[in-house]
Amino acid sequence: MKLRPFNMDTDIDDMKNWINDERSHAMWCANIIRYPINREHLLEGLKEAEKRFGDTPFVAVNEKDKAEGFFSYSYNKETKEAMLKFVVVDPKVRGKGIAQNMLKLAAEYAFNETGADGLQLNVFPENIRAKKCYEKAGFLERNTTYNAFNFGDESWGRCNMILHR
Repeated sequence: MKLRPFNMDTDIDDMKNWINDERSHAMWCANIIRYPINREHLLEGLKEAEKRFGDTPFVAVNEKDKAEGFFSYSYNKETKEAMLKFVVVDPKVRGKGIAQNMLKLAAEYAFNETGADGLQLNVFPENIRAKKCYEKAGFLERNTTYNAFNFGDESWGRCNMILHR
């Protein structure tokens, strides 16, 4: 596996069906990207994240250059912390170590290429599988804001997690 910049022309077809229900979509992006995932909605959300935070989208690809994971990355020079957003893995390859490998490569990029001292992300604690995945990768809970996001009649917290160099 390797990381490379996301290419909307080729990678959208791989990832547009990775999330296909509204609740999972909200868990993934807090509705920052409109549902359903399509070229227009993804481009709109990624452009906004780039404008506001300097985000760069990446894909984790297999040996055939097929996208198996996705995330957006930004680096804050003042805090020396990087941030991952919109982390997702193709459901066809979940449970095979793809997320762990992708997170490891993202951390190597953050620490070795951009000089970050920490790599953070936010996850809804109600997204138990994702939170466990991040913990397994070495991310530690830094703080949780309760009732940070509403989906239907549900109220979810927002857990900030960090991985130190």
